[in-house]
Amino acid sequence: MPSPCRRPGRRVLFLLLALMLPSPPLARAPAPPGPAATLLQALGLPDAHRGAPTPRPVPPVMWRLFRHRDPQEARVGPRRTPQGTTLRPCHMEELGVAGNIVRHISDRGAPTRPPEPAWASGQCPEWTVVFDLSAVEPAERPSRARLEMRFAAAAAEEPAGWELSVTQAAEGAVAGPVLLRQVVPTLTVPVRAELLGAAWAHNASAPRSLRLALALRPRAPAACAHLAEASLLLVTLDPRLCHPLARPRREAEPSVGGSPGGACRTRRLYVSFREVGWHRWVIAPRGFLANYCQGQCSLPAALSGPGGTPPLNHAVLRALMHAAAPGAAGLPCCVPARLSPISVLFFDNSDNVVLRHYEDMVVDECGCR
Repeated sequence: MPSPCRRPGRRVLFLLLALMLPSPPLARAPAPPGPAATLLQALGLPDAHRGAPTPRPVPPVMWRLFRHRDPQEARVGPRRTPQGTTLRPCHMEELGVAGNIVRHISDRGAPTRPPEPAWASGQCPEWTVVFDLSAVEPAERPSRARLEMRFAAAAAEEPAGWELSVTQAAEGAVAGPVLLRQVVPTLTVPVRAELLGAAWAHNASAPRSLRLALALRPRAPAACAHLAEASLLLVTLDPRLCHPLARPRREAEPSVGGSPGGACRTRRLYVSFREVGWHRWVIAPRGFLANYCQGQCSLPAALSGPGGTPPLNHAVLRALMHAAAPGAAGLPCCVPARLSPISVLFFDNSDNVVLRHYEDMVVDECGCR
């Protein structure tokens, strides 16, 4: 009589993975119908990827966040958190806010911005910046919206500070309300301004688009500065993807291969994004250890050894009944007992850099259930 618990084939595992992560960058196509479309929407990708992304450097802050959050990156690289430390679920420790999705959004107004003439002192220009937020779903709760700007001063010596004003840009000639003003002591470092609570309320969803007018004026007579770059770092929390972590991830390595007749335990399975055709738009990691469970749950294999995952009482009872009367009850199954997350850094359809934290992607421990 065939066992009800059979090892899933590699093809089945890749098909399941394809449903859990975004689609590869093929030609523009409508969202696939059925469960795949629902999963794409849950992952913040309501439509399939449209061609290969435009190459651009990955901002350093996105690399830092990825290396800090990804458990497998922490294992293969230098340890960035103390050993035994458990990262809080759905929290960005480096930014000090709740969240499981980080987007670095480029200014869409830069390509259409006309060249700046030489402005006289006191007649400094305004710049219109546009950020496309249409990929942010209504269920996501913003926890940080940090406007980052790089200015280039026209003179070698800076004046005694600058004053930055951010205004809601209007389509017509009527200027919108002033959202914030702040003093900028120097332009040698990026200028940052928090928009959450100013551009929109803390408990409100992000708008579909954000159009701002920036003005930077010297506090003393001096030449005007030039806006070199503007971007938006948006952190959101999607409660649908948030699961509590029970305990720190174990450092035990899964077994490589092994006979199906052995005891129930974790087996090694490495998934390469290049093999599944996603390497053009997935920035990091290049792959991850998904692993799988395989082995027998008959006695005494159903009783885990020291340090192993304890089986459920029901699993032990079924194993005992099967040993006494094989036809009375089937054996328990070798299934994941603990799963852990991964972080994926990728380009979205708008060529923005996105960091998403995916729960339950790696099998760490197996047990009889």
